Amino acid sequence: MKVTKFGGSSLASAQQLQKVLNIVKSDRERRFIVVSAPGKRDAQDTKVTDALIQYYNHYKNNQDTSADKAWIIQRYRDIATELNVNLSIISTIQKSIESLECLPITNNPYLYDTFLAAGEDNNAKLIAAFFKENDLDAIYLHPSDAGLFVSSEPQNARLLPSSYEHIQKLRQGEQIYVIPGFFGVTMDNNICTFSRGGSDITGSLIAAGIHAELYENFTDVDGIFAAHPGVVNKPHSISELTYKEMRELAYAGFSVLHDEALIPVYRSKIPLVIKNTNNPSHPGTKVTLKHETLDLPVVGISGDDKFVSINISKYLMNREIGFGRKVLQILEELNIRWEHIPTGIDDMSIVLRERELTPEKEERIVDYLQNELHVDDLEIEKELSIIMIVGENMKNHIGITAAATKALSEKNINLEMISQGSSEVSIMFVIKSKEEKAAIQALYSAFF
Repeated sequence: MKVTKFGGSSLASAQQLQKVLNIVKSDRERRFIVVSAPGKRDAQDTKVTDALIQYYNHYKNNQDTSADKAWIIQRYRDIATELNVNLSIISTIQKSIESLECLPITNNPYLYDTFLAAGEDNNAKLIAAFFKENDLDAIYLHPSDAGLFVSSEPQNARLLPSSYEHIQKLRQGEQIYVIPGFFGVTMDNNICTFSRGGSDITGSLIAAGIHAELYENFTDVDGIFAAHPGVVNKPHSISELTYKEMRELAYAGFSVLHDEALIPVYRSKIPLVIKNTNNPSHPGTKVTLKHETLDLPVVGISGDDKFVSINISKYLMNREIGFGRKVLQILEELNIRWEHIPTGIDDMSIVLRERELTPEKEERIVDYLQNELHVDDLEIEKELSIIMIVGENMKNHIGITAAATKALSEKNINLEMISQGSSEVSIMFVIKSKEEKAAIQALYSAFF
């Protein structure tokens, strides 16, 4: 049994849906199909999800929504018409889209989630109808019927542990289930979405719940590359990754797969393969618990920007019991998540995502550190990027860090920080964002 998820680019048009049909028909084990909302047909197009956000904003602010509704409904109608699908399904979709503006605005924490989820939900209805008219025994399955019961956390839903019992029952069926991604339902029957990109999470949860032999994630690229193709010309294709390596690369900028989607399949020891809808014969990239073949010490290089660092110095810091806890306490009080904490005996740096540090929060942190903890020096450094070189096999090779720093030095790229965890899966470099592209290119040349 396989769970197969198709992203928005794979479902953007009738032409793409025909490819999806052929992929599903080519393998009888593909019985659980998780779908995203229709993505962009070209660079100038609008994603259905973005159109739903605009619809939501106009409705919430008591503005005219007629153009929003018409555009969204027409987008589905265009696909159905090209595919020669019975247009009765469009009547169902139209009612669903129009019913959104009957929802209460006040005291409704799930309003935004309900609007956004309509993209995936209605696409699943259309795709199930298309499959059925093309000789596949397929049915649309709402997340409530699939057993995807989640916590009451709008835009950050978590699957309730008891849900796995419900999901497992789907193994007993023999039909092809078309399930909308991105959302589940609370125990009070409210629509609640996972974080953005959460269709990957839905696919992973279904795979774990039915104990699938494989979770396939179809997108628009031939798997994962060793570096971003927009930065490195024709980068090396990665045939195999471990979950730990994928997690590190996803964290630092590889956007092929939502990083939270790895957790359910990782814990259930289910392999994942990332494939291309436009080139389904390509083997793609397989993600497993352990490497089946050990080849290069470095499997990938990724980079991400918009980081800041709070740099603190205080003489005899290491002798002051509880100092680190006191520093982190102010972050907790301000609901700020930290990313990395490199330290010395008299100094520490706290690396954060830029979005976590508003001007108001920055002011409170500075006041607390200076007037409560009496630090000697304090600097908040901005416009930083994190570069990661990743590979579980690095620990078996001497000189990886030396080769990396030499490559950066030859390009006159200064290191702000360097860090490596005890697992030795990755080495992290913090540099100025303006040097990110040059750094990735230099490191790629050194290792590939």
